[in-house]
Amino acid sequence: MKNILSALALLAGVANAAPKYSPLPSRNSPPSGYGSGTPTATLKNGTVVGTHTDTYNQDYFLGVPFAQPPVGELRFRNPQSLNSTYNSTLQATSYAPECVGYGGDDIGYEVSEDCLYLNVIRPSGYENESLPVGVWIHGGGFAMGGTPDARYNLSFIVENSVRIGKPIIGVSIAYRLSAWGFLASQEVVGSGNTNIALRDQRLALHWLQENIGGFGGDADKVTIWGESAGAASVGLQLTAYNGRDDGLFRGGIMESGNPVLYSSFRDVEQYQPIYDGIVANASCQNATDTLDCLRQVPFATLNAMFNTSTLESAFSDPIVDGDIVARWGSIQLAEGDFAKVPILSGTNTDEGLSFGPQGVQNESDFAAYITSNTTQAFIAESFVPGILEAYPNVCSDWIPPPAELPCNFTYPLPTGGAMYRRSSAYFGDVVMTANRRGAVETWAANGVPAYSYRFNTRPAGLPYTAGVPHFQEVAFVFDNVNGLGYNAAHGSVNPFANESSLYTDLARHMSSSWASFIADLDPNYVQGRKAGTPDWPVYSDGAQNIVFDGNVTELAYPEPDTYRESGIRWILDHNIAYHR
Repeated sequence: MKNILSALALLAGVANAAPKYSPLPSRNSPPSGYGSGTPTATLKNGTVVGTHTDTYNQDYFLGVPFAQPPVGELRFRNPQSLNSTYNSTLQATSYAPECVGYGGDDIGYEVSEDCLYLNVIRPSGYENESLPVGVWIHGGGFAMGGTPDARYNLSFIVENSVRIGKPIIGVSIAYRLSAWGFLASQEVVGSGNTNIALRDQRLALHWLQENIGGFGGDADKVTIWGESAGAASVGLQLTAYNGRDDGLFRGGIMESGNPVLYSSFRDVEQYQPIYDGIVANASCQNATDTLDCLRQVPFATLNAMFNTSTLESAFSDPIVDGDIVARWGSIQLAEGDFAKVPILSGTNTDEGLSFGPQGVQNESDFAAYITSNTTQAFIAESFVPGILEAYPNVCSDWIPPPAELPCNFTYPLPTGGAMYRRSSAYFGDVVMTANRRGAVETWAANGVPAYSYRFNTRPAGLPYTAGVPHFQEVAFVFDNVNGLGYNAAHGSVNPFANESSLYTDLARHMSSSWASFIADLDPNYVQGRKAGTPDWPVYSDGAQNIVFDGNVTELAYPEPDTYRESGIRWILDHNIAYHR
């Protein structure tokens, strides 16, 4: 959980504090299995050369720049388009470093300020065709993560798209993180360099409009797609510039993230003392232009300052700037100010076990956490009675069917408590689930197709008490049945280890459904689909989710989207009070 108040305790010595994370300075190589082919693509700035893999019969173009390096005078500035041609052919054969971030997702990957690159994975043999394009935006709380992460290997979903007769091109894009991408203060607002991470994403989408044709992609058939902060990014692009449709994409996929942000927006005034502390520690307090002064500070100095538990996520949320983030998302959706393109959106059964507080022993504990700004979405004390009424102390109201645990199960202290499950139901809804429902309802009310899901499969490595928390659908969507990137360094194991074949069947089905949506905005592919798997209904008057469950032979089933109706409706009706 982010705690902006802890950052207010910034002291003069924080620049010398021990770093919380130390990513390894090693470049991540592309997947093995390359053939001798030399695929090329002709772009606006010149020719790029990729590599070919016989294993998947795909061409890889890795580490392709879409902006000028945001270093030196371009640090803390809006991204700048490339303004020169390649001196010769550009060798796009290995991933660029990840953008500088602070968290477990960065362990084992090289990081750099010079990080605005993208990757293109295309199936071979379609070079003379124009294929639909899926653009992956990674998650990580806007504070960590990157495109080289092996868990986001696009080869499998591209391979599945060919298998179902709907070939697509996969693209992954980078964007600046933490304070490098979301620095906020009056000085930043005054300079017009707000929310530069979102502007990085936007520029990448503009670049793709100009250049994806060189890779064999169709610029008119781009779908943006992300998980967690990546899904929030998709939502923020759907509402960017007050919902202006610039024709950059024709669809959006949001896994545990929505157009209404999962956290409460904070005012610039709340960030100002943190910014002032950074300025003081950088000896820039007497500069006429403190932001410009920070651009002159050596990277190592700033990185040491940001890479502490005090500051790692102090700047990892967008602000409302009246520009790319024009207004609170709930207001924009209510007034119809969003890009009206089809969406696919969903959440996991037990999001609240990832985002709710622990040690909730009684109703007083629950009430205190509701208003605590150590949580992501907090609200004034005057609203607490309404929330307690909307989330009564009745177990059957806490968990959607089928229940992961019986009603008489109580998580033990210190992590659990008698009210832990009640609290988790609320926090899962207020952070993720309510705004998933609100989004698909809004799309349906505006006559725009939406597909909604609930992921209900507990991967290997998690105890039954963990339920189905945040992030667990990712391995299935990417059809990552060998568990690439899931290892001890990230505190995880292969999600499919020692599980039944239904798990791998579900992964192929989900990955193919995502590929089908990217291909033609409908997840209901036919070719290669397992017999008995039901259609995914469009969210409309029936208001149905599809539930993905690796413990049932049909892999998925529709359900009425009515669980926790009173609580979720309360949250949706009070989103303005949550400042979002």
